[in-house]
Amino acid sequence: MLPMPPTLNETRKVAELSALYEVSKTLGSSLDVKETSQKAFNILHKMLGLNRGTLVLKDKGGDGFSIWAAYGLTETEIERGRYKVGEGVTGKVLATGQPVVVPDIGKEPLFLNRTLARNQDPARIGMAFLSVPVTVQGEILGVLSADRIFADNEGGYQEDIRFLTVLASLIGQACKLSKAVEQGRAALEREKEELRSEVKGRYRLDNMVGGSRKMQEVYSTVERVAPTRSTVMIRGESGTGKELIARALHYNSPRASAPFIRVSCAALPLTLLESELFGHERGAFTGATEQRRGRFELADHGTLFLDEIGDIDGATQVKLLRVLQERKFERLGGSRTIAVDVRLVAATNRDLERAVRDGGFREDLYYRLNVIPLFLPPLREREGDVLLLVEHFLGRFNAEHSKSVGFSRAALRQMLRYPWPGNVRELENAVERMVVLSHGDLVDEDDLPLAIRSDLPVSSHTGPLNELGRAPGAGRAGDDGELRSLPETVRGLEKERILRTLRESGGIQTKAAKALGLTVRQLGYKLKKYGITLRIPQAE
Repeated sequence: MLPMPPTLNETRKVAELSALYEVSKTLGSSLDVKETSQKAFNILHKMLGLNRGTLVLKDKGGDGFSIWAAYGLTETEIERGRYKVGEGVTGKVLATGQPVVVPDIGKEPLFLNRTLARNQDPARIGMAFLSVPVTVQGEILGVLSADRIFADNEGGYQEDIRFLTVLASLIGQACKLSKAVEQGRAALEREKEELRSEVKGRYRLDNMVGGSRKMQEVYSTVERVAPTRSTVMIRGESGTGKELIARALHYNSPRASAPFIRVSCAALPLTLLESELFGHERGAFTGATEQRRGRFELADHGTLFLDEIGDIDGATQVKLLRVLQERKFERLGGSRTIAVDVRLVAATNRDLERAVRDGGFREDLYYRLNVIPLFLPPLREREGDVLLLVEHFLGRFNAEHSKSVGFSRAALRQMLRYPWPGNVRELENAVERMVVLSHGDLVDEDDLPLAIRSDLPVSSHTGPLNELGRAPGAGRAGDDGELRSLPETVRGLEKERILRTLRESGGIQTKAAKALGLTVRQLGYKLKKYGITLRIPQAE
């Protein structure tokens, strides 16, 4: 016995299910509702013979509604499709949230024909109009509508409404998901801008710790160079803050909103450095399973900081020289030339001049990098900055570890005498270690790390210090060698240093001011502040 052929109704249901399957795949392929809805209409036309359909959604930032996607309408007709709640058939669906069937649009006064698309329809009199709400969890997001040639009976319209309702539900879910992702992106963008603003504030020059004359010269150079795109070479011993200055150059420049990318040339094997800087194509070498963008591409329109530039090999030097000259390069294993706009900042603690003489560093690359040389002095040459840095780090680590640790005068005096071969990084680590390991609220000389307290003998003479910092009896009970607060200690040590320098310079203020890294006017202010009276000539 032969199987019965499918009925017309069954054939239609199969076609509708197939169409819904294709539409659901399309809607899930992208978060762009306008694009996917347009593709969905094309599928409905191809599979179900849809001759005209519209998706009306709420305008962004407004109270009105307009056509987002359509089939069978021109761009001009789509532009006319604007609606308000309660206005016409579409407005009625928006107001009530209920489907509406207009059996004959030629006889329905509510049908506004806002797009004017039906004016050219010879069969307008025999055309029905079906609209269903696009809703998610009771919220009306818009209206999905379609034209239909007269059905033989009312049941045909019900089947159409059922199909459009399922389709509207799929579109509604896509709209909801797209909106949630968009809100998430907006929140991330706001957070990114807040973090960028916070970081930019952190690297403002007036927020940087260091008041010595040599550091003021560095800040002055950074202020003049930051707005330009000139390549900067930062020189200095390890731990002097080269990356900090590189970030200050970036965040005080017009590129502050673009990426700051750091590459430690010494930390990467030479075999990987070229790929890290310039990227690679899939299959460029064993293990290159996919294309990868290099740091130059990632830093486009921003700043690329190459730390320890003196450690790069000859082959990478050649390619780096070309980028500096032409602002172009090719990925490893690729042939397409990529142009970038990158501000380059390099740093090293090596003697590049000797490396050039010995043939280990290209002379032409050296001159390309050394456009703006910037030398960071070691901490031992930054008069007065040790105390400022101690105060800064102490405040930070006390807050981080919920402590209130301070330093005795003897401990600070020994820290001033220590040469700090590891510079600011060593000082920062030492202060954190002492804050974390301290048993009480005061770090004394004996609590200092062995390397610091044994570097130079500490004199037991405290005569000059007894004049400073506090009135007699202001210290802890029975302990005249301790101070309650770091600012008081700083003032005391500053006065002691001024007195000692004046004695060494024979009381000549111009000579003393130069040794202290101050102007004569600044020294005069401090003499008045500490009540120091001189009865000797101010110049030779």
